[in-house]
Amino acid sequence: MARVHFASKILLPLLSMSVLVVVVESGIGVNWGTISFHRLSPETVVDLLKDNKIGKVKLFDADPTVMRALMGSGIEVMVGIPNEMLAVLSSSAAASDLWVSQNVSRYMVKGGVNIKYVAVGNEPFLTSYSGQFQSLVMPALMNLQQSLVKVNLAGMVKLVVPCNADAYESSLPSQGAFRPELTQIITQLVSFLNSNGSPFVVNIYPFLSLYGNSDFPQDYAFFDGTTHPVVDGPNVYYNAFDGNFDTLVAALTKLGYGQMPIVIGEVGWPTDGALSANHSAAKAFNQGLVKRVLSNSGTPLRPGVPPMDVYLFALLDEGAKSVLPGNFERHWGIFSFDGQAKYPLNLGNGLLKNAKQVDYLPSRWCVANPNRDLSAVTNHFKLACNVADCTTLSYGGSCNNIGEQGNISYAFNSYYQLRKQNPQSCDFDGLGMVTFLDPSVGDCKFLVGVTDNNSLGFILNGVEVGFSGFPLLKLPD
Repeated sequence: MARVHFASKILLPLLSMSVLVVVVESGIGVNWGTISFHRLSPETVVDLLKDNKIGKVKLFDADPTVMRALMGSGIEVMVGIPNEMLAVLSSSAAASDLWVSQNVSRYMVKGGVNIKYVAVGNEPFLTSYSGQFQSLVMPALMNLQQSLVKVNLAGMVKLVVPCNADAYESSLPSQGAFRPELTQIITQLVSFLNSNGSPFVVNIYPFLSLYGNSDFPQDYAFFDGTTHPVVDGPNVYYNAFDGNFDTLVAALTKLGYGQMPIVIGEVGWPTDGALSANHSAAKAFNQGLVKRVLSNSGTPLRPGVPPMDVYLFALLDEGAKSVLPGNFERHWGIFSFDGQAKYPLNLGNGLLKNAKQVDYLPSRWCVANPNRDLSAVTNHFKLACNVADCTTLSYGGSCNNIGEQGNISYAFNSYYQLRKQNPQSCDFDGLGMVTFLDPSVGDCKFLVGVTDNNSLGFILNGVEVGFSGFPLLKLPD
């Protein structure tokens, strides 16, 4: 899933180097993204991972607070390099050395972080990027590989390039091939991966196939069988995941790498923000996926050989992500932003357990004042939703049917919680009021924020903004 990242920092050395080897058996991991208005402390999230025996985690950067929290946990980590850093890493060996020093070797110490992979870019061949990052990938890989060699970590830490499934195409899995404009660079990439013992990492999203195509058979997106199987010669496909996976296997085979190990970098189902995004669908998909992977049944082109690893997308909701792909973008988590399991899910170690010792703000909410004329509320509503997250109010969302006053209250409260319940942030020219009675209605939950001081936002060009990039506008008094 494409992501927007702000500038990353390269930090000064912290620790001397030795090597930590931890063997993790579970094949199911999670993506841990942090683009949120309400961030749990990294320590709380690491405890959540450990309590749920989740032994693998994929990051989208190398946030020092996250990396420090992972130290000593034994959790296997895939560190990420944003696409925006590929230019400097591809053109400068010194920058590559410094990045490895600051984000890999400094943590590879006794009691440190168990870094297994470095993801170089994130879906850099995505069609919508129009080739922007295409020429940067291989030079960046070469520089980073040499940097790892210099610090004697090339045998332990493997470089990978997470690819979107739009890198290959076909009407039938057995005819899978990479997009013609990518054939040369993908050939170079898989040769590099093969020579260095790295897997091919791909992100597969049956939900997006269903969301973007009204003719897509809904039951084919899940794992319970379908009345619309895909017949491909002697092979029959009963779910989109297997069909997509084998399309990649066929594409790799055409390049001479039919046995290359494959890791699923992202796969999941959102719970809100679209008609087909809800708790029951997400539970059905994710539980079906886990059951299929852990059964080791494989696919028609790789019978008995499941993906090496599968990273569910995602661990937590990210309420400040861009909604350009759709309002569902903020609702992929198997846990809500505060670490509470959204639905019963067994990843192979029992049902999910909630985060412990979450520090909530006081139990109070901001709602529309029923004694005031709300005819002039439009601008306040727009400003609140431009800053806070109101995606559950959209068509298909869990709060879509709570009425006009309910919509206003939801927007007011989202802004109020984002501003850490600052009393002035519930004024709205007198149209808002604080209540101690939970205004949640059915499945529509009015949130209470958490107290993490880092979750509100940051300064960009002198303006305080949220992680979505919107200014944190001061509403009229």
